[in-house]
Amino acid sequence: MARKDSLDSLKQVLMKRRDALRKALAGDLSLLKELREQSAGDVVDFALDSAQDEISSQLAEVESRELAKLDMALERMRDGSYGKCAGCNSAIPLARLQALPYATCCIDCQRELEKKGIDANNVADWANIFDNENGDAAISDYELT
Repeated sequence: MARKDSLDSLKQVLMKRRDALRKALAGDLSLLKELREQSAGDVVDFALDSAQDEISSQLAEVESRELAKLDMALERMRDGSYGKCAGCNSAIPLARLQALPYATCCIDCQRELEKKGIDANNVADWANIFDNENGDAAISDYELT
């Protein structure tokens, strides 16, 4: 029964974080729109505005990804699969869920996924595909599974 109570309290944490992220994203996006509508003074002002736009945009992207993970965790709570590892179907330890409430895998399965270059949602991490010496890569250079 203690695990069920802990999972219920995690649901409240997830919902609060989701609501906070939604408000933050709404504010970030409206701030970006405001900044674009303002007329820039000189080249320095334009450069500063562009840098601020880029930082705000990247922050909004990170927050958006976290929001999607929170929504998926809440969906797993509704369908009863929350707290079960997507890899081995064992219970994810409460300590892990308290540290990362939207975790979908136990630590062992997560390590295996990371070794294979796969994120928790089984989506390949293509961020570093061009991080080789000359910056060129052909799709045939990579094994697709």
